Amino acid sequence: MRTVSLTSETDLTGWREAARGLLSAGVEPQAVRFRVGGQEGLFDLPSPTPPVSDKARPITVPRAFLDLAAEVALHRSDDRFDLLYRMLWRLQSERDLMKVASDRDVADAMERAKNVSRASHKMKAFVRFRQVEDDTGERWIAWFEPAHRVLEKTAPFFQRRFTTMRWTILTPDGTADWDGAALSFGPPATRDMAPQDDEIEEFWKTYYASTFNPARLKTKTMQGEMPKRYWANLPEASLIPELVARAEVREREMVAAPASLPNPKLIHAVAPVVERAVQDAQPPETLEALDRAVQGCRRCPLWRDATQGVCGRGPTRADLMIVGEQPGDQEDLAGEPFVGPAGQVLNAAMAEAEVDRSHAFVTNAVKHFKHEPRGKRRIHQTPNTSEVQACRWWLDAERAIVKPKLIVTLGATAAYGVLGRKVAVTKERGRPVALEDGSTVLLTVHPSYLLRIPDKAAAAAERARFVEDLNAARALM
Repeated sequence: MRTVSLTSETDLTGWREAARGLLSAGVEPQAVRFRVGGQEGLFDLPSPTPPVSDKARPITVPRAFLDLAAEVALHRSDDRFDLLYRMLWRLQSERDLMKVASDRDVADAMERAKNVSRASHKMKAFVRFRQVEDDTGERWIAWFEPAHRVLEKTAPFFQRRFTTMRWTILTPDGTADWDGAALSFGPPATRDMAPQDDEIEEFWKTYYASTFNPARLKTKTMQGEMPKRYWANLPEASLIPELVARAEVREREMVAAPASLPNPKLIHAVAPVVERAVQDAQPPETLEALDRAVQGCRRCPLWRDATQGVCGRGPTRADLMIVGEQPGDQEDLAGEPFVGPAGQVLNAAMAEAEVDRSHAFVTNAVKHFKHEPRGKRRIHQTPNTSEVQACRWWLDAERAIVKPKLIVTLGATAAYGVLGRKVAVTKERGRPVALEDGSTVLLTVHPSYLLRIPDKAAAAAERARFVEDLNAARALM
């Protein structure tokens, strides 16, 4: 029995070189074993790998096998490289082996690859960083024990996700370190090398406990998504036993609790009484008539939960029209577009770009506030395709009255309302689009997007891009 020694647990390159030599020498799978370092069996005889013969025919395998081998090599099973060599041997005579999903070797390899992929996914979900201070400032360190050797496979995800942070992930297989400029890998680590807690952890536990819903508890499902093997790495896991134990009591308390009081702001908010709009009537010819008519709109169900329809505001004739998504909570109550937090961001950015809002017509693609009542709050919901299409009648009517030369759309919903097609704002952003009526459309993001960016540096950069888009709009006018 030949024994081929590989340099590391994930030495796929060494396995490929050895397998090529063994295959050219005609060494059958049952006569060779692949081991890492000095891991030799009782009957294994260490032997050099046969060199590849100059007369040996080229070894070709399907791309699917190479991709599968890259995953299987990360599995913790001792015979993973033996399995891959057996499949490689068979592929020389069974060219369609990879298409036979019911084959024992193929099914085994695919199952191991699936386990590796699952381990990578769990690592993305369950790594918890803790903050420390070193000689160069703030650093975030995490300890994690992956089910398989997926550190190098998964580390680039954290590099993309936390580009502005300096972080280190410690595992029993190795370490990954991102210094803000380069990703590097180091030797295995132990749990005691990682911090045990930090000051942010208590806030996270409080948040986790407050979002736990005992009425929807399914213990087996939870453990299926969050296996117990990872609980030791999760600070919130210390709360789970008590939360589960008290779930039944908390559920009874929730049922017995009185309903929350309605939002006092909404008690006196009554939609104006108007006659129902005729769906096929001619569009109003003035903004005042349009504003009255939209109150009777029944083109989609959104009117049922909204306080009132909110049309645009601005000059009857304006070179610039700005189109957002829909009125928000404050806009729904006030009957005016962009008077809430997103409106404040828009006003500040327009002022910085020297675009006078009083000279622009500001409106939304959808005229009624779509939301979900939640206690005293009304949570915004994105309008769906049919709702946007139904409301285009009103937006087209506004465009016909105002006759803008340039339309700036804020977000994907606004772009869809104007262009009548779905767009990827990130791809078409800042690129003028000519319309058949002679006007031009310029796409950019919605101001509410800027409010949702947690990282201050990233938020500042995106706001600067937003101002640049408004500068481009001013140049086009």
